[in-house]
Amino acid sequence: QPGLWLLLRVQLCESSDCAVNATSDQAVVTLAAILPLTNTDYAWAWPRVAPALYRAVQEVNSDPWLLPGLQLRLVHGSSENRDGFCSDSIAPLVAVDLKQSNDPWAFIGPGCDYSSSPVARFTTHWDVPMVTAGARAIGFDQYSAVTNTGPTHKKLGEFGMKIQETFGWQHHAMLIFSDNKDDNDDRPCYFAVEGLYSLLGKHNITIQDYSINVDSFNYKTVVQEIRDHGRVVYICCPWSIFRTLMVQFWMEGVQMEDYVFFFIDLFAEGLGDAGPVRPWYRGDHHDRAARHAFRVTALISRNSLNWNHTKGLANANHFIHSAGETCVCVCVCVLQVVCVYNSSLKQLVMQRGLTFQWPGGDPPVDVPECGFKNDNPACLTRTPPRPHKDFTLLVLTCRVNSLLQAPKLKLENELAAQLWRVSWEDIQISNLDKVLRRKGSNCGSLMTMEGNLQIYTKIGYYKGNLAAMKYINKKRIELTREVLFELKHMRDVQNEHLTRFIGSCIDYPNMYIITEYCPRGSLQDLMESDSITLDWMFRYSLIIDIVKGMLFLHNSVIVSHGNLKSSNCVVDSRFVLKITDYGLQSLRTSSCHEDSHAYYAWKLWTAPELLRMNSPPPCGTQKGDVYSFAIILQELALLRGVFYLDTHTPSPKAIIEALRQGSPVPLRPSLCLQSHSEELGVLMQRCWSEEPGDRPDFNTIKILLRKGYGSNILDNLLSRMEQYANNLEELVEERTQAYHEEKRKAEALLYQILPHSVAEQLKRGETVQAEAFDSVTIYFSDIVGFTALSAESTPLQVVTLLNDLYTCFDAIIDNFDVYKVETIGDAYMVVSGLPVRNGNLHGREVASMALALLEAVKNFRIQHRADHKLCLRIGIHSGPVCAGVVGLKMPRYCLFGDTVNTASRMESTGEALKIHISEATRQVLQEFSSFQLQVRGDIQIKGKGLMRTYWLLGETSN
Repeated sequence: QPGLWLLLRVQLCESSDCAVNATSDQAVVTLAAILPLTNTDYAWAWPRVAPALYRAVQEVNSDPWLLPGLQLRLVHGSSENRDGFCSDSIAPLVAVDLKQSNDPWAFIGPGCDYSSSPVARFTTHWDVPMVTAGARAIGFDQYSAVTNTGPTHKKLGEFGMKIQETFGWQHHAMLIFSDNKDDNDDRPCYFAVEGLYSLLGKHNITIQDYSINVDSFNYKTVVQEIRDHGRVVYICCPWSIFRTLMVQFWMEGVQMEDYVFFFIDLFAEGLGDAGPVRPWYRGDHHDRAARHAFRVTALISRNSLNWNHTKGLANANHFIHSAGETCVCVCVCVLQVVCVYNSSLKQLVMQRGLTFQWPGGDPPVDVPECGFKNDNPACLTRTPPRPHKDFTLLVLTCRVNSLLQAPKLKLENELAAQLWRVSWEDIQISNLDKVLRRKGSNCGSLMTMEGNLQIYTKIGYYKGNLAAMKYINKKRIELTREVLFELKHMRDVQNEHLTRFIGSCIDYPNMYIITEYCPRGSLQDLMESDSITLDWMFRYSLIIDIVKGMLFLHNSVIVSHGNLKSSNCVVDSRFVLKITDYGLQSLRTSSCHEDSHAYYAWKLWTAPELLRMNSPPPCGTQKGDVYSFAIILQELALLRGVFYLDTHTPSPKAIIEALRQGSPVPLRPSLCLQSHSEELGVLMQRCWSEEPGDRPDFNTIKILLRKGYGSNILDNLLSRMEQYANNLEELVEERTQAYHEEKRKAEALLYQILPHSVAEQLKRGETVQAEAFDSVTIYFSDIVGFTALSAESTPLQVVTLLNDLYTCFDAIIDNFDVYKVETIGDAYMVVSGLPVRNGNLHGREVASMALALLEAVKNFRIQHRADHKLCLRIGIHSGPVCAGVVGLKMPRYCLFGDTVNTASRMESTGEALKIHISEATRQVLQEFSSFQLQVRGDIQIKGKGLMRTYWLLGETSN
């Protein structure tokens, strides 16, 4: 505290030593700070404390009346080791260095118990004051030079003793603390509990202590230890461990009102700096249990917690005791600051108007009457009491109270049971979702519009049934009592014309509202669909369904919709219209950015009076719903889109701005008496009246529609089914033709990828087995110098060259009984004799084809290199192979065997513009006596040794 520093400086400078460091004008007073330099996890780290120190020094030096004739100077060193932790070996070395180099008048820090201890020994020896907030352990009492400005554990022990005395706990207490005993751990909980252990023990209170190893311990074991040895429990550990322990305590069915837990967090570091006080909240399914368990929990803290509903204690005065310690203000917090311990007066001061709220009505006892394990002999020999004479009256009174409390208890149990909650593991995302997104007009409910693009809801399986899933665009959902009531009301609302609420999944990031799935899509879909004709009987039926649903909704606990539009009216498989997207306003948020086209298009159904409000009610108003219904009526009547105007077509933003500003003649959609009856037009005008009071309610609307719509339910149903059957016949015929066309295209593509015989096998659903062929002829070719040509050309020119060349080749090979296996770059592979065997004709077919390809290459012209001639190199070999379809994705018909390798060698060892054939191929061609061959000689073939090969020169006409 700056005030403390100034007070200390005044005390120092009253001594005669001030003249030692004096200059001609001012004496320099050096202060040396030893604090953690970078690790801000420490409360007294240099980045946290340094601004205040520099500010204090600056103010003292700038005010000549504070320390006349003296000039303050601040130097500092780090007490951290290389890992950023307080070090009991580094801190004393830094203190010695600072003492020798600067001869400071006082030391500030260190901020940790272990590092403060050796420095305190040095400063006491040097008789130099040491001011710190880190020397909290009891052992620092022996160092006369130490002045502590923070809370000490001795004061914490005194506070604990005062709590014990206040509530009559004179016999027993239990201490639980986490202790890692790690080289880098300052063991804050160990030293905190040490103060309680020492002070309570001095007053003959039995202490039961239990140490938790943070890395490995069992929560059930700790709970059992508490049940066997404690009722008043002081606990110091990380917040996460404490919450899990309390949840385990609750889940084991322990009578919580028999216990009290004092959680020690001197600086309230686990509660954050702002926000509501909810230390039990983690956003998981244990929140409810944790909240109940925390009812028997109090927090011991030195800080004045900056909570919205508490009063700060930051203005508490600090003064120096005779022992050199400051007054420590410690709060006990349940949900509020209940009391403050004044260490100077040793009094427990209750806050005005506040008391401890004990769940059992009174404080629990520190030792149970029959002992911790019910082993008190007095309880074992005690005779049962006689029935009281007023027992009957007592039973009757309890019965009446239970009857009166039954409805309330039932409601509380329903809220606590959370029957609406759906686990993400129970949901299976359906592939139908992708299909419906492609088909568009056949999607489920909960749709929105963004320009002309419809965004559909997710679809998943829950308990074997399809369900619509609307995403909740929130990072966290706070399950307040109001939200729980909303969810309960949604489950209670059941009507034929409202989509059924199944539940909600709030497992982040998978947060969804799950409702009944309607396969016919939204009303907006029906109006835009070409497959269904909406005659007026069908339209009137849909209108009646909307009115029935809204009438029920307005008379229910939901009260109003607030977002009624054609995309929120969905149609089930029986063509019954149902209203969705109602209720749960606290979970719904708009995904449209304000001032976007989608935002204004989303507002086209909203009543003008709601558009003019800065903060309209989230659930809208009943009269606003009537206005929205009128807009839907105009959509259904004209089938030309929402808010159709026959005079001009303004943007959604222009329409919304005009509605907000208003005018003597309010802007409304156009009517067209050629498209609908006059009565319906009058109803629209009444429903979208500028004055909300002039709009009829849905009960009146229902009566008016019945007057103009006299057909009975059976006629309506038969008309719907007849119309749907006619539309379905046309749709089936159209889809059948499309199917046959797509089937033809798919078969043609299959025949291009695989041999015809193999493709037929696949079409029949047969497995294509690998097959051995005794004798086939294989053709390989490539372009000599293709790599150099590619390097001199652009990628697009290379692609164009290969496309032109292979198009030419493909046209030629169609004239021969061959099968093109593949092309890789400039390599071209063809085979004859498979998959349909052709005797010995395979050699003749490949040889004739090779001569034709060679002749075509001689006349081939490259588009970007007209003066360049392609040099084709061809190799042919005959022999046995095995062929089959390989792979599941992009299947290929491949050849295997030594014949393939040898054919490739014939090509690679050949020469440009020549056809190189093997001895095996020559023997096949000799049967025809029409091919001109020339012996090349014996050449070395890799993997084969010497082979005699031949040149194919040509073919005679016969």
